[in-house]
Amino acid sequence: MKKLLILRLFILLVIGASLANLARAWWVNGHATLVEAAAFALPDDMPEFFRKGGKALGHFVGDPDRWKNPTSKFLRASSSADHFLDLEDVEGKDLPSDRYQAIELLQSIKKRPEKVGMLPYAIMENYERLACAFYDYRQEPDNEAIRWKCLLYAGVMAHYTTDLSMPLHTTVNYDGMKIDGKIKQKGIHARLDSFPEKFNFKALDLAKGLKANKIDSDVVWNKVIESIRDSHRHISTCYEFDQKNAFAQPTEESRIFVTERCRMGIQLTMDIWYSAWLKSATMPKHY
Repeated sequence: MKKLLILRLFILLVIGASLANLARAWWVNGHATLVEAAAFALPDDMPEFFRKGGKALGHFVGDPDRWKNPTSKFLRASSSADHFLDLEDVEGKDLPSDRYQAIELLQSIKKRPEKVGMLPYAIMENYERLACAFYDYRQEPDNEAIRWKCLLYAGVMAHYTTDLSMPLHTTVNYDGMKIDGKIKQKGIHARLDSFPEKFNFKALDLAKGLKANKIDSDVVWNKVIESIRDSHRHISTCYEFDQKNAFAQPTEESRIFVTERCRMGIQLTMDIWYSAWLKSATMPKHY
C-alpha cells in the first residue's frame, strides 16, 4: 500500500512538472484569436491569399506549443527556450543579434541559455524564413505550395510575437514570486494566459483601429528587443491585478489591461509580417 502511494505521488509530481514546462504561452485559442485579428488588419498591398488566411494562420500559430509533445524529446529540448526571455538573467547586457553569440555571452556570465530563453531569436529567424517564402511567392504567385509555406512560417513567427506581448514571458517570476523561500501567487501564469480564451475575446474587436506600420528590415531586431523590454515593464501590474483576483474574476481595469497587451502583440505581428513582405521585394536570389 505504501509503495502504491509513493508511486501515485511520483506520477503526480511528473505530471505537475510537465504542465509547468507547458505553461509558457497564451492558450492556443488565444493565440489563434490574436493572429486572426492581425490578418484582418493587414494593408491591401499584401497578397490577398495572406490577408484571407486568418483561419490557416490561426492553426499554424499553435504549432510551437504542439512541439512540446512529451514524446518529442529532441524537439522539446531544442525549441522550449524559444518562448521566453528572462530579462533579469541577462544582467543588463546587450544581446547580440546572433543566437550562438548570445549563447556564448550567457555562458560567460554563468547563465544557462536554455533557462534564460531565446525568444527574440525565434522571432527573427522565422521573420527571415517568411521573407524568403514571400520572395518565392513573388517569383511564382500561382504556386499553391509556396502560399502554404508563407502561411506556415507566418503562423509560427506569430506564436512568438504574441508570446512576447504576455509580460510573464519576460521574467524569471513567470509563475509566482519567491518570497521568504515560498512561491507567492503560484498559478498567475495560467490565470493571465487563459484570459483571452476564457473571457471570449473576439478577433474583430481586437483588430479595430489597428493598421500595419512599416519597419525597415535593418531595425526589426531593435524593434523586437524594445518590445520585450516594454512587455517586461508591465510585470508589476500583472501581479497587482492577480493579487486582487482580477484575472480569475475580471474587472473593467483588468480586461482593459489584457486587451491592451493582446493588441500590442497583434500590432507587432502585423508590423513584422509587413516588413517581411516589403523585404522580399529587394532580396537577391537565394543561391
